[in-house]
Amino acid sequence: MSGRWGVVQNHDGSLKLRRPVHQPIAERPDRMEEACGVYAVLADGQPVANLTYFGLYSLQHRGQESAGIAVFNHGKVRLHKDMGLVSQVFDQDVLARMPGNLAIGHNRYSTTGSSKACNAQPVVLMTRLGPFAFAHNGNLVNAAELRDKLDDGQTEFTSTTDSELIAFAIQQAVNRGLDWKPAIIEAAAMCRGAFSLVIGTVDALYALRDSYGVRPLVFGRLGDAESGHWVVSSESCGLDIIGAAFEADVEPGELITFRLGDTEPQREQWAEPSTRMCVFEMIYFARPDSRFFGESLYSYRQRIGQILARESGVEADLVIGVPDSGIPAAIGFSQASGITFADGLIKNRYVGRTFIQPTQAMREAGIRVKLNPLPDVLAGKRVVVIDDSIVRGTTSRKLVQALRDAGATEVHMRISSPPVTHPCFYGIDTDTQDQLIAARLTVKQIEDHLKVDTLAYLSKEGMVEAAHASSEHFCTACFDGSYPIPMDDSVRSSKLMLEPSGVAASKG
Repeated sequence: MSGRWGVVQNHDGSLKLRRPVHQPIAERPDRMEEACGVYAVLADGQPVANLTYFGLYSLQHRGQESAGIAVFNHGKVRLHKDMGLVSQVFDQDVLARMPGNLAIGHNRYSTTGSSKACNAQPVVLMTRLGPFAFAHNGNLVNAAELRDKLDDGQTEFTSTTDSELIAFAIQQAVNRGLDWKPAIIEAAAMCRGAFSLVIGTVDALYALRDSYGVRPLVFGRLGDAESGHWVVSSESCGLDIIGAAFEADVEPGELITFRLGDTEPQREQWAEPSTRMCVFEMIYFARPDSRFFGESLYSYRQRIGQILARESGVEADLVIGVPDSGIPAAIGFSQASGITFADGLIKNRYVGRTFIQPTQAMREAGIRVKLNPLPDVLAGKRVVVIDDSIVRGTTSRKLVQALRDAGATEVHMRISSPPVTHPCFYGIDTDTQDQLIAARLTVKQIEDHLKVDTLAYLSKEGMVEAAHASSEHFCTACFDGSYPIPMDDSVRSSKLMLEPSGVAASKG
């Protein structure tokens, strides 16, 4: 879940969910933020906790707030989760105390509200059929409505996330008499929004994706074809790290059941698919070595750079990319334009998500925590700088000034995505619309604000063309406001600050 819902008391004493309250603008990162990574390993005689640790390590880019692993062993579950990076939450001593044959793992990202361990995942609940562990990537747009349905007076909500609500929906369905599979399907049918799920029980592993397939989910085989060992991951890079062979995507609207020893999983459609995968997964979120549509995202990102050069070429001496996500597009831009590619910015790769904020005096002094320009590369050069997006523009403006301070005579900024004009409700933590610079200013005004010589964005058509897929397969709401999943006006109004009266409710 990208936002954290607070519980507030009505005048009559009843409880309701309050929409997420976002961080003050000064504290928010100036880019789109992912929500979570999920992972699972089902393998007999294997160190499933250790394998899941490495899987989560490969998915660390998807969430840095908390990490957790739940392991099933002889009908019991051992759960360990806490705040921090995977390497901070787990060590070998902890993993050694987690033997078993099925592990469920989760990385969480949230930039809203206070950080609490109770919001870490996996969620583990008990039912009449035994325990289950649950992990979720995505965001529900009907969380308040779902909570009202689940609040039977006996359910004790222990966190303030929508993920826990899905888990309680499964628990209640099982306790009413349903088996695992129909209970999971019933719970999924109650949800609106984006949800890629992994669910572990005492005898099976389940993987499910919402009917729109907004967030990615893949599965692979660990060992030979007869092993009956399975891995589920948010991205294919999570399979690669432990040597699992990629099998397929969990398709939109699909539920897959994995059982130990089965050489093939049981696959079924729980909902009619209407694919709208988040295109920002391809542009920025997912790792460049993860595979989408049969190829690595590195190849896709190179192509969008090539198309960007074709659409908005400029005379210059160097092309540089903003590390790391801008590098493949910068290489593609260089290939198509013939302008030399160079490393003009060095990234401190040991800087993760820091909760230690520079003082105002340090900001004014130009503290460069993550990126530092190379004057001997940039001095006297006309530079094209490639980045994946501009959200609020604060970081981009500082970057442009740093390049000029390093001696660049011209700075031409090219963005390998269209202007971000609308917030996301499906699992990306974004600003409200009034804080998105492209929703308030024209391209020329943004160019003046950033103090660049020229500015150009990739067209929406070019973005889709590079994917070699139909535009109907993607959610592009952050670029055009066309929200594929219906939501209540109260949810829309929490972020759509600039929409004319009646417009927000008519989209979707």
